[in-house]
Amino acid sequence: MIYDQPVDSSSYYAPAQTNVVIRSQGRNITTDKAVKRNFTSDSAQRFDISKFSQKLSNVTARRSSEKCAKSIRVALQSAGAKIQSHPVAAADWGSTLTKLGYKKINPAFDNPQRGDIYIIDRTGSHVYGHIAGYSGSGWVSDFKQNGYAVYKNENVKYSYYRIND
Repeated sequence: MIYDQPVDSSSYYAPAQTNVVIRSQGRNITTDKAVKRNFTSDSAQRFDISKFSQKLSNVTARRSSEKCAKSIRVALQSAGAKIQSHPVAAADWGSTLTKLGYKKINPAFDNPQRGDIYIIDRTGSHVYGHIAGYSGSGWVSDFKQNGYAVYKNENVKYSYYRIND
């Protein structure tokens, strides 16, 4: 009979997962580290640079899918940025970044910081331009870039943005 032998039901059923959430009624205490990675823009938006960097680090493609603006937008939104309307073209993202609390600075490709974003203006062969963010270990758009210079044309115009501290 089938009931005469011991049966290991663990091979038929997945183990149950339990999540325990503890909510404190005391004061909210934050560490210096947590404060440094969260930024509030002038429009009172708050987003987490660590989450932005993590989302960029999760990009594994080695070639462009021509969706760089979407990739950066998704990374910003995953970090908590509230983006109501946005441009389609990467070259038009400067004012959107400014609304989020980014400040346009002189290009700092020799010393990028996590969360930095650069925009390449339109060219004859790239009508939408390009946008990429620095993950802490490299430049990422819709693919992991080998560096910031993704166009072969050396005469492209860069705009460089850094979050306000």
